[in-house]
Amino acid sequence: MAIARNPVFVIDCPDPAALARFYAGLLGWEWSVDDDARWAKVRSGDRFFDFQRIDDYRAPEWPGQAVPQQMHLDVDVDDLDEAEAATLALGATKHPHQPGTTFRVFLDPAGHPFCLCLAG
Repeated sequence: MAIARNPVFVIDCPDPAALARFYAGLLGWEWSVDDDARWAKVRSGDRFFDFQRIDDYRAPEWPGQAVPQQMHLDVDVDDLDEAEAATLALGATKHPHQPGTTFRVFLDPAGHPFCLCLAG
């Protein structure tokens, strides 16, 4: 028997609406924001995650750990070059440190690292 259920992944950030818009564009999901703009959500069917405003938010410093990343997202893509161009157009930044050849590391608009990973 489970002790708990219905986990929700919540990402801290300075602007929940902006980050929800970014990830909705990246994933092709819908996004919404609450009335006071402190929370936002991206959703596709029963899959979703949330964003929470943190007033003194500090972006992770990856690959260093002065401000630890604490988490990152990996998403599959069919073509790294095409996905990179589309991701940059949404507002991501390609990180200068690229440790692999089958994935690429980017920073979302709030500075969270995430990877585009070649599917397969």
